[in-house]
Amino acid sequence: MENIWLYAIGAFTAFFAINNPVGNIPIFLSLTKQADGARKRFISKKATFTAFVIVTGFILLGKYIFDLFGLTIPAFKITGGILVFFVGFEMIRAQQSSIDNQTEIDFNEGISISPLAIPILAGPGTIVTAMNYTTTASYLDMLVIVVMFGLIMWLNHLAFISSDYLVRFIGQNKIVVVEKIMGLIIAIIGTNMLIQGIHLAFFEQV
Repeated sequence: MENIWLYAIGAFTAFFAINNPVGNIPIFLSLTKQADGARKRFISKKATFTAFVIVTGFILLGKYIFDLFGLTIPAFKITGGILVFFVGFEMIRAQQSSIDNQTEIDFNEGISISPLAIPILAGPGTIVTAMNYTTTASYLDMLVIVVMFGLIMWLNHLAFISSDYLVRFIGQNKIVVVEKIMGLIIAIIGTNMLIQGIHLAFFEQV
């Protein structure tokens, strides 16, 4: 039982490090700045639930999914890096981005799934971390990993629905500055993912 608790703490720590709920708040604010409270709650629930389903699927079936479609970790990181970079670039651009010009239906359906659920919450780093833990895991270990990731998604949801308090505390004008800074950081994260994928593809898989 003690080993299970240590295993759970290790999995939680790994997921928290790569999917920090506090660090995701400015990203959520930037992507939902035109949404009211009810829509933000809807987007948060849909995004966190979708990310949970995606990562759980990879925890249980990841190896088979990769083998079935002939996917590789380097290709996954390269594609994810490109997607994350594009999100950051859209946030950096002056004026309103194409994300801001969507209709209400498109906003709800689009933003919650992409880019918020994937690749922000369920990105290459998160999925690879989950799969690394399940390489030699028992069914009980897999259950522990699913529960720990579910806890991380619940913490993200709490952080997202509390984001309005951050806006009132900081001020809307400062949020715009935060948006640009987070856009730059996200673009750099995407570039880093791309570099890691290229490095894995050409230098480590010899």
